[in-house]
Amino acid sequence: MKKSPVKRRSGHIARPFEQIVIEAVKPSIDGGRHPVKGIVGDVLVVQATVFRHGHERVRAMVRWSSPGDATAHETAMARVNAGLDLWSATVLLERQGRYRFAIVAWTDVYASWVDELTKRVAARQADVHSEIEEGISLVRRTFDRVRRDEKRRVGTLLDLLHDSARDPALLLAVASSDASFDLMASVMPRDDEARSEPELEVWVDRERAQVGAWYELFVRSQGTQPGVSGTFRDAERRLPEIRRMGFDVVYLAPIHPIGHTSRKGRDNTLDAAPGDPGSPWAIGSEDGGHTAIEPSLGTLEDFDRFVRAADDLEMELALDFAVQCSPDHPWVREHPDWFYRRPDGTIRYAENPPKKYQDIYPINFETEDWRNLWNALADVVRFWVGHDVRIFRVDNPHTKPLGFWTWLIDSIHRDHPDVIFLAEAFTRPPMMQGLAKRGFTQSYTYFTWRNTKPEIIEYLTELTRTEMALYFRPNFFANTPDILPPILQHGGRPAFKSRLTLAATLSPSYGIYSGFELCEHAAVEGREEYLHSEKYQLSVRDWNAPGNINDFITRINCARRENPALRQFVNLQFLDVDDDQLLAYAKWTTDGSNVVLVVVNLDPYATHSAMVAVPLDLVGVAAGGTYGVHDVLTGDRYTWRDRNFVRLNPSAGEPSHILRVVKG
Repeated sequence: MKKSPVKRRSGHIARPFEQIVIEAVKPSIDGGRHPVKGIVGDVLVVQATVFRHGHERVRAMVRWSSPGDATAHETAMARVNAGLDLWSATVLLERQGRYRFAIVAWTDVYASWVDELTKRVAARQADVHSEIEEGISLVRRTFDRVRRDEKRRVGTLLDLLHDSARDPALLLAVASSDASFDLMASVMPRDDEARSEPELEVWVDRERAQVGAWYELFVRSQGTQPGVSGTFRDAERRLPEIRRMGFDVVYLAPIHPIGHTSRKGRDNTLDAAPGDPGSPWAIGSEDGGHTAIEPSLGTLEDFDRFVRAADDLEMELALDFAVQCSPDHPWVREHPDWFYRRPDGTIRYAENPPKKYQDIYPINFETEDWRNLWNALADVVRFWVGHDVRIFRVDNPHTKPLGFWTWLIDSIHRDHPDVIFLAEAFTRPPMMQGLAKRGFTQSYTYFTWRNTKPEIIEYLTELTRTEMALYFRPNFFANTPDILPPILQHGGRPAFKSRLTLAATLSPSYGIYSGFELCEHAAVEGREEYLHSEKYQLSVRDWNAPGNINDFITRINCARRENPALRQFVNLQFLDVDDDQLLAYAKWTTDGSNVVLVVVNLDPYATHSAMVAVPLDLVGVAAGGTYGVHDVLTGDRYTWRDRNFVRLNPSAGEPSHILRVVKG
């Protein structure tokens, strides 16, 4: 660590050699290249190794600034491990936006002098006159250098030291009092102050960045007449029902005009029949582009009304931000250089072999006109922010340059720090992590494909116990319009219930795609894709059809609202249970006021039973004691101890327990 080249208070050039060493400052990501993430109300724990040569005392502070602060604050650090010179302090994160912090440390000359004098007096050395004079001289020099308003207090201490100079014990009592230490710590020049580099950052979001139950829908499938597109008015009528199930974020598939050229037909066929609506991700037509509304859904005024209706129900709206265009998008005509061209002059459509998207043109981020392209995309986000949208689900961000996302998110956050960006990036781990480091608030995950007990434990341990916990916020979607995993294709209602329980209790943010509540599971043979997908056709559903799990979803979301432990992420401990198909874990609040135990049968076809071991200190019970648990799904109550019998029959009852610990 480099030290400050200039004295903070005296103005003299600092010593040309390293006095104070500051190392291993935490939390930090990639040596400070990226900010860690926090939520308003979090307590940031800052740690560092701080030491110097010799036996002199060292003082250390966290110097930090919060969003909008003109001046920096300092919080004293305490040495929490003397043998390892480990220091720690906490900073309360009270505002949205960017916090900055560094560690500053210096030799506490006054405390070092008191230490030395204390040792000599304790050793009953007869002559400590020189040491006493050294201390008085130190205080006198400080008196000469302090501000006028500080001179009275320092002068009083100086007089007391003079008056007691003939009695070392009395002088030591004066010098070592808390008042004297505090005074001298506040006024003494920091002649050898060192500062950690680089300055580190924390980006602080609002609570929705960490906690949310998402419900994804296609507006056009919210109607009631087969073959007729649903509208924003139809979707608005469904909002109370979605809210009753406990969802607080409604995520809309793209709502923009859909292109005609190479429009996909039903079941992703290459030739659309008359009346086929096409894929909403083929954005752009003669009716406009990314800032326009598909006419069959309604108008911009209808959209604004939908947003207000959601807000009245205390729900937020998330929009899909897909950086791509149909061949009919106005940008294709106005900015042809924003797209990839083949040698014959034609524009290259999107491909993800074996899939082909003839109805979509990808954006060429290597265009020489990249500045105008970037600004145009930022303007799209700002347009919808102007219509009270504060959450964006970003489609395939891993196919665009990371530098673009850093710039875009930073530029939006400068004026709107409350905006949330969810990365839909089912890709390689380094890219997913890179997007999160560069500003994405949340990310899709591999949860959809983690089904066995070892897979789930390994993945959640990585997310909660490694550096990823500092910056990667998962959103556990149980299904998406693109992904119908095999467990849901074949496991029936028990599979839908168990996967929902896992998603909603393991992660404070989770989501389902509409139709999940109806246990829709018909798939394209051999594929993880929905048969007759509404990506390519209009759908009309009976949302209360027999076999639905609406009530179960409602109880799950109610449990999340009523148990703060389920609204946190890293507070996770897996429990020992002697059955490979039973997964058990605990979540708790920091103060221990809320503890939740979850047991899930991962096998949708068979009953499993086993003993679940719960460490009693985890639930705040003494050895040999008992405690009550209340199953928030069934209402049943049990008395538990350190080992407990569990039996879960997925076909005759619920495939899981969500148990709130009740003591007293």
